Amino acid sequence: MLTKQEIITEARRLQFADIGFTNAEPFAAQKEYLLDHLPEYGWTEKAGLGLLAGTDPQSTLPGAKSIIVLLESYFAEAFPSRMERHFGRCYLDDDRVTKDGLALRIKAFRQFLTANAIDSKVPFNLPHRLAAARAGLGNVGKNSLFYARRVARASSWVIPVTIVVDCEFPPDEPTPAIGCPDWCRNACVAACPTGAIRGGGGIDPRRCISFLTYYGEGLTPKELREPMGMYVYGCDRCQNVCPRNLPWMSEAKLINSRAAAKAADFELSCLLHMDKPYFQRKIWPHMFYMSADDLWRWKMNAARAMGNSLDPAYTADLIRAFKENSDERVKSMIAWALGRLGGREAKDALEQFHQSSMGIVKDEIKQACLMCNR
Repeated sequence: MLTKQEIITEARRLQFADIGFTNAEPFAAQKEYLLDHLPEYGWTEKAGLGLLAGTDPQSTLPGAKSIIVLLESYFAEAFPSRMERHFGRCYLDDDRVTKDGLALRIKAFRQFLTANAIDSKVPFNLPHRLAAARAGLGNVGKNSLFYARRVARASSWVIPVTIVVDCEFPPDEPTPAIGCPDWCRNACVAACPTGAIRGGGGIDPRRCISFLTYYGEGLTPKELREPMGMYVYGCDRCQNVCPRNLPWMSEAKLINSRAAAKAADFELSCLLHMDKPYFQRKIWPHMFYMSADDLWRWKMNAARAMGNSLDPAYTADLIRAFKENSDERVKSMIAWALGRLGGREAKDALEQFHQSSMGIVKDEIKQACLMCNR
């Protein structure tokens, strides 16, 4: 039977940043929290995420005895700045579809376990951050993100990968407490423009920019459009302002070649005008929470970001896209973006579009024209 040290050695050989062990007891407090906060988390059950079931490792692997937690540092290389301003960093080299990066190393680690008579499962719905804290790898921040203890300069630029196994290993000493310094004065709470972060590790996911960019329903509410800023998919606002992350963010890094190679495909104008073949070939393999049926949401987000850029160079793209699209959510956001950019070209186009529009699109155009007059 494998020893704990042999497993640690293999994890290091496969270049995981850190590894920890914990028992396979249910996460009872997390289950209670989810049940007490159904208004905030009830949507996860409807979406098939199964967070409640995930609080019991036995639902993943009957006979589970331990959980091995691997830490992956996903910001070990720099990303193109033109991508960082629109996308959360954790998605810029995501291989959960292509399975040609991290997935290969996880597979190799599990093959190592299998070769030594250890059965394993990698659950998507187990509370990964709590498992990592219980395995002594770090702690949760006020923004609810996980911060490493020994690697990545104790930053939150890590992803816990949980592996449930049917073999018992001595657990590591847990580190469950919030680790944020008092002197930061709740920087993440103050910086969250949509008020999603409550502090103390609590968050309302329905107001999180990441949630709003890929799970939000319908046309983005007016009061959230400007606060969502330039993000199209995901958000790193609370991590960027966190003083605990400054040491890692200030470290010189080589550019991530995989991200750099696809940067041109993710330009706002490309997203705004893309068709399904383009999306399925260039976008979905890397950012997959929205399917081809949600192309409208991608375009709506791109139009919002263009408006918030205050760059009149996007005016022509927005006018063209209004004519190309039939979805009222996309057209409505384009109207809003044109109003936010302002200028004679935008106002003339809005007045022209107003004549042939109806319903919410017509209402948005009317309000956009008022913005142009400011």
